[in-house]
Amino acid sequence: MNFTVLQKTQLKTNCSFNPIVFCVTLSVQKNEMVKIRMEEEILKQKVQKWIVSISTLILLGKFIAYWMTHSVGILTDALESIVNVTAGVISLFSLRYAAQPKDKEHPFGHGKMELISASIEGIMITIAGGFIIYEGMKRLFLPEPIQKLDIGIYIIAVSGLLNYMMGWYSVRMGRRYNSMALVAGGKHLQSDTYSTIGLIIGLLLLYMTHIAWIDSALALVFGMIIIVTGISILRKTTDNLLDHADEELLKELADQINKARSDEWIDIHNVKVIKSGSFLYLDCDLTIPWYYNIEHGHELGKQLHDVLSKQLAQKLQMTIHLDPCNIFDVPRCHACGLKQCPHRRENFKQLEEISLTQLTSNQAEKGD
Repeated sequence: MNFTVLQKTQLKTNCSFNPIVFCVTLSVQKNEMVKIRMEEEILKQKVQKWIVSISTLILLGKFIAYWMTHSVGILTDALESIVNVTAGVISLFSLRYAAQPKDKEHPFGHGKMELISASIEGIMITIAGGFIIYEGMKRLFLPEPIQKLDIGIYIIAVSGLLNYMMGWYSVRMGRRYNSMALVAGGKHLQSDTYSTIGLIIGLLLLYMTHIAWIDSALALVFGMIIIVTGISILRKTTDNLLDHADEELLKELADQINKARSDEWIDIHNVKVIKSGSFLYLDCDLTIPWYYNIEHGHELGKQLHDVLSKQLAQKLQMTIHLDPCNIFDVPRCHACGLKQCPHRRENFKQLEEISLTQLTSNQAEKGD
């Protein structure tokens, strides 16, 4: 766990000092952190290897089902499995690349590669959906005889169950270790399962009625569902690549701060969070009594870091800028719960709860 404290304040001792900026960096159990991270990255890669292996077997099964039945509905499922396998291989590469430690050229590490992987997967899913719609339209006007549909239904049902189990496990492990690649891949597999259930219902209806256009209708419906899924993945990965503010995460941080808040934390604002793979990089301004020295301010910054680390496990790296309370246009004494303050200018009213708006605000300083 690393955090940096930046302090801009006037030091009050026997002599006078001008405002200066100090930078203090504290590294806690660095070797243990690296070991934990490497173990997590290896585990994520193992999960992805299993997904790729099982997806390949499912792909073969679905194409066998299509070869036996000539159903365009089953072909849609088989084509999506090609996307699953290809995206799985890309995701595995991205996980290996993202696991590399940060260097001079990549000071925030290589975690963004997972987002690029998820974006490629979203594009491939969208293209597959378009091709499936094309095949459905084609078969609507040029139908082909369907046979051995019962065997095809059995194969598709088993593959759907396997897909759901893999998807559930991938999402679970991805959320535990903050891997966008595993979460995106798992959600894709789960959405594939939901479409497989609808496909099976449609194939059963086709099996019982022998109405040929049902097969094409299934391809059109599920082609559109697949396109929506691909666009959804693209939107989410684009937001993360552009460092879109995660309001849900910021609300969690605000709640955690309010629960463990110290009276010496007068205000916390100007919070910015960047996600890079499994890590979060957080910058914030912490307002403290103006007459505190650097050592005391550093200790308060460490306390804040420890509070947020409990919420975010070992995935947090922070830079904390310490603001003295006397630099703002609006006095902060009314919201300062420090009882023994010798420089209070107005009576204390109550601590202001840290809200999402306050957390992300950039408060005006004198002279700004």
